[in-house]
This record gives sequence, C-alpha cells and structure tokens, in this order.
Amino acid sequence: MQIGAVLNSLGLVVMLFAGCLLVPLSLSLILADGAAYAYDEAILATLMLGGALWFATRGARRELHVRDGFLLVALVWTVLPVFATLPFLVYLPGLSFTDAYFEAMSGLTASGATVFSGLDRLPPSINLWRGFMIWLGGMGVIVLAVAIMPLLGVGGSQLYKAETPGPMKDSKLTPRIAETAKGLWLVYVLLTLLCVLAYRWAGMSWIDALMHGFTTMGLGGFSTHDASFAYWNSPKIEMVAMFFMLVAGVNFATHFLAWRRLSLTPYRRDPEASVYLLVLAVSVLGVALYLTAMAVYPNLSTALRYAAFNVISIATTTGYANTDFNQWPIFAPLWMLFLCSFVSCSGSTGSGIKMIRALILFKQSFRELLRIIHPRLHRPVKFSGHAIENNIVFAVLAYVFVYVSCLSLGTLLLTATGLDLLTALSAAVASINNMGPGLGLVGPGSNYAGLSDFQTWVCTFLMLLGRLELFTLLVVLTPAFWQK
Repeated sequence: MQIGAVLNSLGLVVMLFAGCLLVPLSLSLILADGAAYAYDEAILATLMLGGALWFATRGARRELHVRDGFLLVALVWTVLPVFATLPFLVYLPGLSFTDAYFEAMSGLTASGATVFSGLDRLPPSINLWRGFMIWLGGMGVIVLAVAIMPLLGVGGSQLYKAETPGPMKDSKLTPRIAETAKGLWLVYVLLTLLCVLAYRWAGMSWIDALMHGFTTMGLGGFSTHDASFAYWNSPKIEMVAMFFMLVAGVNFATHFLAWRRLSLTPYRRDPEASVYLLVLAVSVLGVALYLTAMAVYPNLSTALRYAAFNVISIATTTGYANTDFNQWPIFAPLWMLFLCSFVSCSGSTGSGIKMIRALILFKQSFRELLRIIHPRLHRPVKFSGHAIENNIVFAVLAYVFVYVSCLSLGTLLLTATGLDLLTALSAAVASINNMGPGLGLVGPGSNYAGLSDFQTWVCTFLMLLGRLELFTLLVVLTPAFWQK
C-alpha cells in the first residue's frame, strides 16, 4: 500500500467537496441572510488545502487496490467533517470545534443528532448546509466520487465496495462501477425532487421543503425548527414524510431496477422490502394500541397518527419527531430504539445492522436449533430461494458480535462519565445506528449540547463507526492492515 496514492485521491475528494459549499453560498447570496462570508472562507480554505495535498502527491497517482480503498474511505469520512465545520466555526465564533465537528459528522453520516438550539433563528443557508450534508452522506460522498474519479484517472471499484452497505457487496446493477454510481444517484435525485415538491404541496415553504427533502431522503433528522415536525402540527405534512421515509428505507438498487424496467416486480422480488414493511406495520399498530391502553392518547386514531410517524421515523433511523416520545411509557420508545438497530434495508440510506443481516441471523439461529434435534441434517441457509454461502453467514455472525461489542463498550464509556443508564444506552444506540435523538437527556425534546467533550467524542466515533458499517473503519485500525 502506497500512502501517496491514497492521499492524492483524498485531495481530489476534498476539492470536490469544496464545490458542495456553493449550494448554501448560492442560497445565502439570494436571500442575503448575512452568512455568505462564512462560505467564502470555507471554500477558499477547502480548495487550497485539498489542492495542495493533491499537487504534493501527484507523482504517486495509480490505480487503487483493496486496502487503499478502505484507507481512503476511512480518511474521507474523518477529514471531510473538518472542512464541513468551517461555515459553523466562522459564522458562530462561540462554537467549540468539538461541537462543530459533532454536528458535521452527524450530518455527513446522516445521523441527525444535533448540538444546535435556536434553529428557527439560524440563517436559512446554515440550516440548508446541515440538511445538504445529510443528503450527501445518505448515499455516500464516495459513491458520488466514483462516478467522477474515473474521468480523472482514478478507479473507483475498491471505494464502492468499501462504502456500499450490506453483506453482499459484489452484485452490480450495470457492467461498469461508474455507471452503477450514476444510476443510483439519478434515482436518489429524482426521488428527492419528488419529496421536495410533495412537502411544498403539503404546506411547507420552499426553504423548509428543500431542507426536509434532503434530510428525509438521507434519513437524517435535521430540521429547520427546534420543534421538528411538531412545528407544523400537520397530518398532511406528516403523511408525506412517512411515505418518503419508507421509500428511503428500501434498497436503492431495487428502486433503480424498478425505474429502469418500469415495473413493480423488483419490489415484489425483494425479500427485504416485504419483511421491512411487515415489521413496521405490526410495530405501528402495536405501539398505537399500547399508547391507547395506557391512556396516553384519548382514542386509537390519535394514537395511530403519533405512533405511525415516530415509529417509522425512528425505525428507519431518520430521527424526526412530532411529539416528545421521551414522555411516553418506556416500552414504546425502547421498542422504537430496538427497531432502529435492524429495520432499514441494505443499500438504503438508513443504518444499523440492516434487515438482510437480521434475516440471515434468524435463519442461521433456526438452522442451529434443527441441528440440535437432527445432528446429521444438512440444511443450508436460503435467501430468495438461493443458498447462502457459509462465509457470508459467518461474516454476518462476526458483524453482529462486533456491533454488540461496540455498542456495549460505548454505553459503558458513557456511563463511566456520569450519564444515567437510559441516556447512555440510548445515545450509544442512536449514534451507532445514525439515528439522532435518544432518550433521557438526549431525547427529542432536547439535544446533545449537554454532553461533555469526552461524551461528545464517544458519540462522534460511534456515528462514524456505524456509517462505515464497523469493519470498514475497524480493519484500518488493525496492525495486520499495515503489514506487507
């Protein structure tokens, strides 16, 4: 592995990222919201540093190998938030770097956890930048880069494999990796445009519709208002949000195939999608009945409204709220936190273990039970009628073990610093699943601003770990990775 080639590609990605800052800059200039100077300085610094890194390593350019791809992905997701903080640090001089980096990491990992308050008073361009980061992070800055980098002489297949979520990463939708990335982004852009128009039709302003279109399709709960969706108190807006959250939680490869074939057949053949919708439907009905039985709401229809919105939001790792579910009887929010760990489909903009891994784990557990009864039984784990190789099953088992270990360690670290168990556990779950609000001190009625610097950095690392699906980041930290 040659570090120079990786750093050269990193310089290109940083320079491309500078172009993303033109989006909030344009809005700031149009609305004259007083924040344009923050983007001017951020763009200049990002271009200069990215260009200097690229120029200094231009002699090391070559095709990236597998280990190069893993290292570049880890570096990109660690370094880009530094540049993403610049508009915050320039415009909000009292903001600490720790909080700014947390906010940027939360955006680019599509988490939606925030340390900001007074969102209603922030310049629209600052809020748009927060939402635009989630939109970029939802599909992955790297997937965008692999569609462009071949034009610059840098191959992207290793990056795509390291970045794309799910245990079956080698399946391709088109013969060329750049075409795959472009196809996914085309579907992503079209669905985002539909979402923005739907929000505007439902009653949002254009700025709010654009911001929430970004964060809904990116499944990250940043909002332009401290009250989130309770600000509008509109069932019509909530219905739009629920529909597009459900859409964003489905594998975008399925959307791509349905669009290319102009058929709904790919949805019927997607084994994740049916279970995903079934689990959500049962959970919404169950939580609504529970809230009605506990007299939280006066009737089932009201309970269904709030249960449906918040269950779908949390389960898909979005993090919107139209009420403070932290005040519900503890079973309901805990069930929602449990759902966010696995409900989203692989290849979606959601996070967590993913539904495909949960299904494989369930089938493997059932197979082991049968083996206890019939020791000589040969029964392969099947998915969509096809036998799954044992190496994939073993990889899923290893992934879930590492997931639980990291979640446990994160919770222990947070409790060791003085947080109560509910806050520590929910913050760790929300962070590693890139979900946003937790319970207790970090519930939907508050934010993460009350955490200490150490606690904030623990949550920041967990967000990065969850966005890169654990192994992509952890493999770079192993001594074997750096050996020849």
